[in-house]
Amino acid sequence: MDIARAPDSEADAAPAPADAGPSAAAFGHQVRSAARWSLINTVVLRLGNFATGIVLARFALGPAEWGVYGIAQTVLLVLLSANELGVGLAIVRWEGDARRFAPTVLTLSTLSSGLLYVALFAAAPALGGLLGSPNATEVLRVMCLCVVIDGVAQVPGGFLTREFAQGKRMIIDALNFVTGTAVTLLLAFEGWGAMSFAVGAVVGNVVTLIGCGLAAPGTLKYGWDPAQARALLRFGLPLAGASMLALAVVNVDTMVAGATLGSVSLGFYVLAFNISGWPVRIISEAARRVSFAGFSRLAETPGALAQGFSRALGVLITGTVPLCVLLAGLAEPVVRLVYGSQWSPAAAALPWLMALGLIRIGSELAYDCLVAVGQRRSLFLVQGLWLVALIPVLLVAARLNGVVGVSQGHVLVAGGLVVPVFLVALRRGGIGLGLIARACGWPFLGGAVMTVIVLGLREPFGAGPLGLVTVSAVALAGYAVCVWPSRGFLRGRPPAAVPVPPARPDMR
Repeated sequence: MDIARAPDSEADAAPAPADAGPSAAAFGHQVRSAARWSLINTVVLRLGNFATGIVLARFALGPAEWGVYGIAQTVLLVLLSANELGVGLAIVRWEGDARRFAPTVLTLSTLSSGLLYVALFAAAPALGGLLGSPNATEVLRVMCLCVVIDGVAQVPGGFLTREFAQGKRMIIDALNFVTGTAVTLLLAFEGWGAMSFAVGAVVGNVVTLIGCGLAAPGTLKYGWDPAQARALLRFGLPLAGASMLALAVVNVDTMVAGATLGSVSLGFYVLAFNISGWPVRIISEAARRVSFAGFSRLAETPGALAQGFSRALGVLITGTVPLCVLLAGLAEPVVRLVYGSQWSPAAAALPWLMALGLIRIGSELAYDCLVAVGQRRSLFLVQGLWLVALIPVLLVAARLNGVVGVSQGHVLVAGGLVVPVFLVALRRGGIGLGLIARACGWPFLGGAVMTVIVLGLREPFGAGPLGLVTVSAVALAGYAVCVWPSRGFLRGRPPAAVPVPPARPDMR
């Protein structure tokens, strides 16, 4: 076992946040290049997942199997939010030679992930029964092997993120998708049901681990330094807690729907939620692969950070609003056309979930920004408040209005309570309401115009493919006219008074 060099003091074990790099221009080019690769990667993979989901829903799996899969996926995502105790972010966030403390990060991440999986393995039968899917036990046990694999992959994957190596990451993710999807489809058509998702996920994650290890050679070395471990845990545990709360917030609706409505209704809800996640995953995931590292580099320059956050939010909202409006306004014909009439009950929840998806995109970017500026306590409080308010609302809403009620309850809490709290936290971090309004104003106006066009044209043009394309084209044209005045802002033309991060000497 390789032992990392012991620091001279505990302060040495906790490096300062990463600096801005050799120059603002070079840094900006690096971020833009990484963002392009990340967007291409995410779009290609999500389109592939979209096509795979259509094939499985139409020809291999029914709502009950999707319900079991939804439970397993939910549990997995919650566990992945904190399986490495938050210490993996130190590879991205801290300055200096990350390879010096990487062995301790790898040891902590692997141990915590392994212990978490052992606990899940023992609790799987009770957890499946509690969530309304007693048949999910073995699926949970297999799918959550990804927790251990992800724990090992945190360090090499963190180095790729730190270095903005999204081109390499695209190749790795493509290999993950091809192998994992091939296994899932093969097993699904052989009658494995929801277990096909679990085995495919494990195979894909093994490919990712191997790929990250090869792309970041020398990073899979175990070691231990007590001072580094203490510093890492002080840094990571608050982030892990906030991250787990964030994932619990997003996924508690699945748990409530499964426990109160049964696996068939849960299957409809999972499909609707997955559709609503298309814009979130395509746009937000691409941005988040570079946003945390980018915000971290700007954290010590408040003016540049505020402008960077505003511009990033503007780009995300501008790209997401038209997708959300189209999927919300054309929910039923889209679901029938893509998945078949047997899935039409899912369409009723979709408009509300699209609104939730738009809120999620903004809140996730705010989350990354607040982490970068060190407001971990605020994040923990925001996520805790969100979860505490959400659970009773969802339980009541599910009993009153089924899966539609669950969707409505989510939007009520997120829009009425959480968004204002996030705005207050951002303002305390130096990002005022004016910058946020500037980022969202034109896209929201365009979204309102699109809504009027969609509602006015969907009946005359019908629900066939040609009608959907026509309505979408007209609505998108109206949206483009509305957001055209913001093009300079979105391209990154800063006002003359905006400070640019100064070049600083390399402290590594």
